[in-house]
Amino acid sequence: MNLGLAILLIVIALIGGLVLGFFLARSYMKKYLQDNPPISEDMIRSMMAQMGQKPSSKKLNQVMANMRSKNNK
Repeated sequence: MNLGLAILLIVIALIGGLVLGFFLARSYMKKYLQDNPPISEDMIRSMMAQMGQKPSSKKLNQVMANMRSKNNK
């Protein structure tokens, strides 16, 4: 009976560790992407210039605010 109990506890601990690890990694990646967005203002500025638009500061701020609001949902 002790062997069965030991195996059960090991399986429960393994499943608990996997679940906890998943949520910790998920929260870390969310925070990392919020602090370091995959696209920067310079990249948006160069994309606008390539499309023939004048990259004004107002347009850049609007695009960045729009991207932040989409990421927070």
